[in-house]
Amino acid sequence: MSEALPLSKKRILILVADLYEDLELWYPKIRLQEEGVQVTVAGSEAGVTYTGKHGYPCVADADLDLMLEADFDGIVLPGGFMPDKLRRIPKVKELVREFAKAGKLVAAICHGGWMAISAGVYKGVKVTGSLGIKDDLENAGAVWLDAPVVVDHHFVSSRSPDDLPQFCKGILEVLHRVSQ
Repeated sequence: MSEALPLSKKRILILVADLYEDLELWYPKIRLQEEGVQVTVAGSEAGVTYTGKHGYPCVADADLDLMLEADFDGIVLPGGFMPDKLRRIPKVKELVREFAKAGKLVAAICHGGWMAISAGVYKGVKVTGSLGIKDDLENAGAVWLDAPVVVDHHFVSSRSPDDLPQFCKGILEVLHRVSQ
């Protein structure tokens, strides 16, 4: 390939910890890379291998504590059991708040919305997510919709791994819109 892809200057941060939902991390990572997006996966420590709910490994590219919103065009929040742990980390909440405040992509799937809830960024935002966190989303001030994907300005959300094709289309829609 000699031509640069349209999103080759975009950078996305994906969070990882043990018990992430395997497909909800890997599918967006690979799909974004196919579009030329530079993807960084950050965990509590760079170089550490994290294990997904279904046993698939993911090595963190970077240390979460060193990540800055200014270095990225958006953040992806995978689900699994991981979000319940990450939502308690001040740096995670700070990053999500900074992305939201800057009008940059904040994409959460399934239980990944818990991190956005804890960051306090969903008030008045239309979202979807796992039915298991519907009450949490509504109690955080979000407007919950039962749909495969919901795009509200720079927020993208989906319910489950079954919705990954629509989730990634929503992410790409937002990235293309802000690149114009």
